Amino acid sequence: MFGREVLHMQAVIANMPPKWLAERQNSEAAQWDEMWNGVLHMPPMPNRIHQRFGRNLLIYLHTYWAIPRGCQVDQEVNLTTPEDEARWRFNYRIPDLVLLTPDRFHFDKVEYMAGAPLVVIEIRSPRDETFEKFPFYAGLSVPEVWVFDRDSREPELYRLADGSEYKLLEPTADGWVRSPASGVEFRQALPGKVWTRIDGDETTLKELDM
Repeated sequence: MFGREVLHMQAVIANMPPKWLAERQNSEAAQWDEMWNGVLHMPPMPNRIHQRFGRNLLIYLHTYWAIPRGCQVDQEVNLTTPEDEARWRFNYRIPDLVLLTPDRFHFDKVEYMAGAPLVVIEIRSPRDETFEKFPFYAGLSVPEVWVFDRDSREPELYRLADGSEYKLLEPTADGWVRSPASGVEFRQALPGKVWTRIDGDETTLKELDM
């Protein structure tokens, strides 16, 4: 009746019926739900391409960045602010990955994380709310946000400027864009393919595929 546009529809429910909320919480998709200042956001479950790319990026960063530096990389954490820690379930976001240096390990409370990771990573799927999360990350003073397009793998690295706004980092003449916070570099040669390395070290050069 309404055609294909129904698939793109968004809805706001002023008061979530308890029965619907219970059904949602018992579903597999609920693990990606977020609470934005008491407002429930229910994104669709990431597809297999999204999940596989996130997994491969996690493995790479764990192997070549975290372990050699005594750092930590985690997947799909409930990220809240220190001010909201006592009521974190009412205000949190779930980035695909987070990078932590030892001075930030104390933010990790196992069930949630209360404080700014060194980097948050978002894999952007069509019509998701990746960029709408930027003010929350800026409020936490997260130094960098990395965004990867789910389908093209295009990397966009953003650095916090003036403590309030993220600025896109430009690639060098040879196409590499470097994270000042971590030393991790990315380059997209073709759509769907992205290469990564650590501080120009060719022994860490890898292609991140699905």
